[in-house]
Amino acid sequence: MEIYDILEAVKAVCGRDPAIRRAVLATREAAHPIEAFCRLVRDMGYPLYEMDIIAWGEDNYAAMRRSTNGGGENSPALSYEDDYYELFIAELAAE
Repeated sequence: MEIYDILEAVKAVCGRDPAIRRAVLATREAAHPIEAFCRLVRDMGYPLYEMDIIAWGEDNYAAMRRSTNGGGENSPALSYEDDYYELFIAELAAE
């Protein structure tokens, strides 16, 4: 299962179960938020580990940088985050 698919599945569960949504959002307050988030997601039955989500974000950011020729002077300014945990939490909190 791809990282994107896992996050979409978790988002769907959060939409159906307010208790799970609160638990996922509460991971922001943990000493190690990504670790707490991934542990919770694994408890839900999805194989997600800290390095999976970190590497996925960094890989996607690197691909975007490469597609803009390294962000040189002829490239559009990048205002892109590589932290998919933060983006996921922000999107979930906004719903």
